[in-house]
Amino acid sequence: MHLLTVFSHPIRSSYPGQVMDAFHEPFRAAGQSIDVLDLHAEGFDPRFAEADHQHFWGADIPDGIESMHRRVEAADSLAFVFPVYWWSMPAMMKGWIERVFTGGWAYQYGAGVADRGMQPLHGLLPHVPTALIGIGGSKQRTYDKYGYEDAMRTQLDVGVFAYSGITDVESHLIPDIEAPGNTENRAAGLDEARSIATAFASPTRRTRNAKADHLNRRVAMAP
Repeated sequence: MHLLTVFSHPIRSSYPGQVMDAFHEPFRAAGQSIDVLDLHAEGFDPRFAEADHQHFWGADIPDGIESMHRRVEAADSLAFVFPVYWWSMPAMMKGWIERVFTGGWAYQYGAGVADRGMQPLHGLLPHVPTALIGIGGSKQRTYDKYGYEDAMRTQLDVGVFAYSGITDVESHLIPDIEAPGNTENRAAGLDEARSIATAFASPTRRTRNAKADHLNRRVAMAP
């Protein structure tokens, strides 16, 4: 089995980097291969530029994007590890999705972009298990009070991954780790990352459907 982890933080030795390492421990213990796509270390350019816009409308794919496609296609499971910035993933990771999840590869309307708005959308990516791990400085009660965690799940699990065909998504938040002196919560967060990975890699893991779960929650909340 092969895991692709997309990681976004400018400092590899940061706490989010430690969370990623802890998450990988059960995979390495099981002998699974891991491809770490460290967006900062690899110098990925997250800017959706003219070439990306032209490709959206049918021009050739920009340089460097097909190699990203191949790395995603080689994976049996995906993970995204990132610090929470402004209640979502960092711009670097969001830019990676915007540039790499291209039309005709990640999704398609009818026969192509000319059918946008006229034909149904089809997500094209394979249904590989996908885990999102956000590392937040704020306390859990802040996320609960304002609905930030639910908003992240709606935007990312449903609006990005399920939209592109990856419905088997699970999101996790490791909150309240602000300041290097917060040693107790940080240690607990690393243990949580290991537990998440153990369950995620388990052969008995239940397949999820992020879109169906989201719609069911909305129905349950309706007056």
